[in-house]
Amino acid sequence: MLKTEKKDGVIVVKFDDIKKFNALITEPVKDQLFEFFEKPNTKLVIDLKGVKYIDSSGFGVFLSVMKSANNNYGDLRFCNISDEVMELFKLLQLHNIFKIHHTVDECIKSFSVE
Repeated sequence: MLKTEKKDGVIVVKFDDIKKFNALITEPVKDQLFEFFEKPNTKLVIDLKGVKYIDSSGFGVFLSVMKSANNNYGDLRFCNISDEVMELFKLLQLHNIFKIHHTVDECIKSFSVE
């Protein structure tokens, strides 16, 4: 369901051939994402390339994971968001809450800037 790789000390998570992040798959994805933040100071990028739709349960997972990250001194960022999905982020005002960048490389570089 999720593919992960480590790049410059940052975990990059990609959805494996998933176009819709909805209630049908949120629980296993949430469990996988929470595991990363069991260790303190984890830096994680969620690459949404290929994802064309996210429902309320998907956004709920992202909010829960962000809270988990914050509670354990971790950091969560997003990249490669399609125009359709970005409209949903903006509609829900989540673009003001999450750290969003265009590419994986921009996300990774942003960790060293702060």
